[in-house]
Amino acid sequence: MKKYLFPAISSLIIGIFMAYLLISGYDNANSITVSKNAEKVYYIQRGVYSTKENMENNMSDFEHYIYNVEDNMYYTYVGISKNKSNAKKIQEYYKQKGYDTYIKEKITDNTNFLIILGQYDELLASADGKTTIEIICNQVLAKYEELVNNEYKN
Repeated sequence: MKKYLFPAISSLIIGIFMAYLLISGYDNANSITVSKNAEKVYYIQRGVYSTKENMENNMSDFEHYIYNVEDNMYYTYVGISKNKSNAKKIQEYYKQKGYDTYIKEKITDNTNFLIILGQYDELLASADGKTTIEIICNQVLAKYEELVNNEYKN
């Protein structure tokens, strides 16, 4: 009996140590949202604000915009596209209006919104007028509010 006690205790200690190393490795691993319907979408970011009041004051020039709260900061977006060249077209449109913007890649898995976004992307690809680009951006953001943001309010 005594000759099996040391190997059994050693095995338990080594097993616990190995399990700890394996589990702690997952705590530090970067993760992404995985869904069979998820797609990469380009968001045109206008700014980052520390308070909601500050955000609302600085975004008063925009008819439509969306925002996300991440790490107690308000990130505002003025355009969305599944196509990088369309995202650059939107960015250029805002640059001509005097606004600095940034393109951020995110993963979105709302199927209904992605279908509608694809249709708007087709229109945006052929659009060249400034008012057409603005109308399309406003429509996309309104649909985002309706389909994606309302999804989390239910």
